[in-house]
Amino acid sequence: MASELHGEYKVHGGKLVVVDCLVTDGALRDVRVSGDFFLEPDEALDDINAALNGLSHELTAAEIANAVTAALPEGAVLFGFSAQAVAIAVRRALTRASSWVDHQWDIIAPTVLPTAVNVALDEVLTEEVGAGRRNPTLRFWDWEEPSVVIGSFQSVRNELDPAGVQKYGIKVVRRISGGGAMFMEAGNCITYSLYVPQTLVDGLSFEDSYKFLDAWVLAALESMGIEAFYIPLNDIATEQGKIGGAAQKRLSNGAMVHHVTMSYDIDADKMVQVLRIGKEKLSDKGTRSAAKRVDPLRRQSGLTREEILDRMAATFADRYGAQPSTLTEAELQEARLRVENKFATDEWLLRIP
Repeated sequence: MASELHGEYKVHGGKLVVVDCLVTDGALRDVRVSGDFFLEPDEALDDINAALNGLSHELTAAEIANAVTAALPEGAVLFGFSAQAVAIAVRRALTRASSWVDHQWDIIAPTVLPTAVNVALDEVLTEEVGAGRRNPTLRFWDWEEPSVVIGSFQSVRNELDPAGVQKYGIKVVRRISGGGAMFMEAGNCITYSLYVPQTLVDGLSFEDSYKFLDAWVLAALESMGIEAFYIPLNDIATEQGKIGGAAQKRLSNGAMVHHVTMSYDIDADKMVQVLRIGKEKLSDKGTRSAAKRVDPLRRQSGLTREEILDRMAATFADRYGAQPSTLTEAELQEARLRVENKFATDEWLLRIP
């Protein structure tokens, strides 16, 4: 006799959706959707259950969500959840999607490394998680050399001012994820990477996956008196403006990296001499004159960078039961090898001149 399956999904900023079901002959049976959401009319819940019953257990989350949407009566109101949320709960019941509590999490504290090694580690550790050799991991970056890390698809020529790069001795590195350029001097921003199995975001849109993976950091910021939120697709902001941005890269081995940089105390005058794009991005913020700074985390929290890092790590550990970890010598050696063979080469950096 088939055993009952159970899946749960908490909507970001919304309600809990629960699915209990059986699978017989490759199809969903006896499906029961429940939760603390709101739904009108009441009978629409029967329509949702009926739509799910008989579906193949191999359908994608998008296909399941489409079936639910098609079955809803005209004028139905789903408040605090969605057809997509139901689909994710179904996938979790089928063990094709995972939740935070399904994994043992590690945290790697800030470790001062060359910027190119930090970038290479994003590739190495994502591969390690995908291969099952490392637990899903949160890693905080640290560095000393003034650097710019450009997105995978950015043009070196369009993003950087050669005179500013030379004047300030900027190290330029291209990362594996998309998104915009990061101007990084020692202590001027907070950067972290999450290495996770893609099952954690199964069924989520790209936009929703950003918010989902950073729910913990928004909670950490709130504990510091900073009310932050996401602006689609990948910007973290407060009412006073943008404080950071995220980027992702999904590998074919089933793992992904989610990378975030937030401004702590950036010399904007220097930044616009190094980044061409900076002049346009900052033109509406009154920061074209000298001696201006972009310092949202320092100013809005009143905390040191180290205190903020500690609060973030503690929030993540408390939420997900994460344990301290360190980089292995094998991981560092592989990262240094990839710097030599890839990330420090002109072939990689100038692949989009």
